[in-house]
Amino acid sequence: MDMVPSWRHWTLCVVFGISALLTPPALAQAVPAGGSMSARAHEPIRPLRPPTGLDRDKVALGARLFHDPLLSADQTVSCATCHPLAHGGADGLPVSLGVGGAKGTANSPTVYNTNLNVAQFWDGRAATLEEQVNGPLTHPAEMATSWPALLARLEQSPYVAEFRKVYGADPDEIRVRDALAQFERSLVTLDAPFDRWLAGDDNALSAEQKHGYALFKSYGCASCHQGANVGGNMFQRFGFYGNWFADRGRTAQGDLGRYAVTGKAADKYVFKVPSLRLVTLTAPYFHDGSVADLSEAIRIMARYQLGRDIPEGDIAPMVAFLGSLVDPARLATAP
Repeated sequence: MDMVPSWRHWTLCVVFGISALLTPPALAQAVPAGGSMSARAHEPIRPLRPPTGLDRDKVALGARLFHDPLLSADQTVSCATCHPLAHGGADGLPVSLGVGGAKGTANSPTVYNTNLNVAQFWDGRAATLEEQVNGPLTHPAEMATSWPALLARLEQSPYVAEFRKVYGADPDEIRVRDALAQFERSLVTLDAPFDRWLAGDDNALSAEQKHGYALFKSYGCASCHQGANVGGNMFQRFGFYGNWFADRGRTAQGDLGRYAVTGKAADKYVFKVPSLRLVTLTAPYFHDGSVADLSEAIRIMARYQLGRDIPEGDIAPMVAFLGSLVDPARLATAP
């Protein structure tokens, strides 16, 4: 169960965190003497950029809401329950547990860098972060509340004064969605070693990580896992070469993917390609959290998405490369 945080503690943590985002020294320091942000301009993976258009006060308010179990029906589950920021933004469970221990139907992805996703959720049913907020709040297996009930709780809390200060009005559905979305947009991991390497710092990656990245590209992984978020910007069918679901020997409602949203037969088993940033911290893997080991996830992806078996000697360098997509400093300062 999450404890209600100290408002002063959250304010200090969030304000300093936002200041670092809006004036990111790490990004500036990533470029060595003689280096250039365009040193590797043609790589399929692009460096992350600081978020723009954020309101510091709204982000700070959104951070408090994100960590407050007041948002759930029985006040035991917060957004941070399933997305603990210091641990990669995901809870480490195959599927998350909601109010009363209810089991969800999908693995919780990281909440970091979600502003770069083409859509939210594995099946892409929410087009924006504001729309996404509604999902966990009202889902019976997650926070299990309703907007009228939530707003009634907020009206009896110190949040009223905060919303009046920040928005000039009492909390309502639109303002709550906006505050949470503003905070989520601030969750960008700017200083991963790989981003420093993209900026021209040859020493940011080890020889093994560089070799792993070369393998990642040569095997074709970057055809789907590319862009600034190393994924998240397209939908793809799970299983171009063979039927992983049949071979696994069981199916579940969550396996339908985009089909559950569109009803189109062509969208069955189609999912949003997950971001690989922080992937070494966010096991278990896949939409159902059914694979505990990253090396095994790579083997499965190679077999069913690329139609090939990767030699065992190539797995470890690829895992090492994926580890370079983590920004340890960002996690160390997470509230």
